[in-house]
Amino acid sequence: MSVRLDVTLDELRRQRRGVKWTVFGPDAVPAWVADMDYPIAEPIKRAITDVLERDDLGYPPLDLSVRFAEAFAGRMSERYDWEPDPSGVFAVCDLIQPMLSTIATFSEPGEGVVLQTPLYYPFFDAVDELARRRVENPLVAEKGRFEMNLTGLGAIVDPETRILMLCNPHNPTGRVFERSELEGVAEVALRHDLVVVSDEVHADLVFAPHRHVPFASLAPEVAERTITLTSATKAFNIAGVNCALMHFGSEALAARHAERFHPRLLGTPSVLGLAATIAAWREGGEWLDAVARQLDENRHRVARFLAERIPGVAYSLPEASYLAWLDCSALDLPKRPWKYFLTEAGVALHDGRKFSSTTEDCVRLNYATSPAVLDEILERMASAVAVP
Repeated sequence: MSVRLDVTLDELRRQRRGVKWTVFGPDAVPAWVADMDYPIAEPIKRAITDVLERDDLGYPPLDLSVRFAEAFAGRMSERYDWEPDPSGVFAVCDLIQPMLSTIATFSEPGEGVVLQTPLYYPFFDAVDELARRRVENPLVAEKGRFEMNLTGLGAIVDPETRILMLCNPHNPTGRVFERSELEGVAEVALRHDLVVVSDEVHADLVFAPHRHVPFASLAPEVAERTITLTSATKAFNIAGVNCALMHFGSEALAARHAERFHPRLLGTPSVLGLAATIAAWREGGEWLDAVARQLDENRHRVARFLAERIPGVAYSLPEASYLAWLDCSALDLPKRPWKYFLTEAGVALHDGRKFSSTTEDCVRLNYATSPAVLDEILERMASAVAVP
């Protein structure tokens, strides 16, 4: 199966109608929201087309959710040596839903939720909108790599803290936390009786030699307090099919969640979303391997370009996914970097201020595109900061 990854700027502007390509107008080159620019994997297209050609958009077959849960469990076993119980799978439409529902279930207003910053901003929104208290444990930049502050983590958890939100692989820094780091988090969770909500949606895009370790796989006593959130949407570029899952590591967690949230309150994925996800996890390996190779090349392409042309930008090579976290503070720009590069370079980046109150001089750049489009983005940025 051939995988075409050499998309052009012209065709993307002609063909794409999603939020990435429409929010900032026709002249800006978007590199902000976490959508990739690559064509969808053929097995996913076939799965969706098969449903449509059979005019089969009625109520889904009763076994489709079972096949979905089994596909998840099989993938975890094959790729990560984790054997989750398929009966612990609860299908949802997206990952924001369970962020909200788990916080609402396992904490009360005013109680603490641990967040390791900078962090994907819907975590903040969920905590704030539900009137919980942010308990922030910032990552520490050590020798060009973001590290967990495990000593700090143990110190900031107070008796009124109930939940630890984990994002691994980490968005936006691209860290893939090592087993020893995760074991340190587990020790804190066990000692303070915390429920851990682990967002692992970027796990399928980890670059060697790094390896994703599902948090719930650490030990049975860890799994018992862990709710894993994931989907095929990031790795296979299908966010629009609205299909994700939460996996409860124990019946007690699932029962408590069900007491607070009847399954119907969270909705269910469509037949198209379930079919697309099953196809991605069972048949999308060749496509994913090709995309991962391109992303690996692209992350190094960004590193080389910045070192040569914009050395004032600090960049820690991502260990997973396709999001580059750029610290532009040394550039001393006249306005916040995301705004500067949008107005002066026509490049739309994600505002670092959304990921932490202390990272307004940072931006997040999505490099999941063709080398030609990535070069256009980087050249525009370099021209905007070039000394006259």
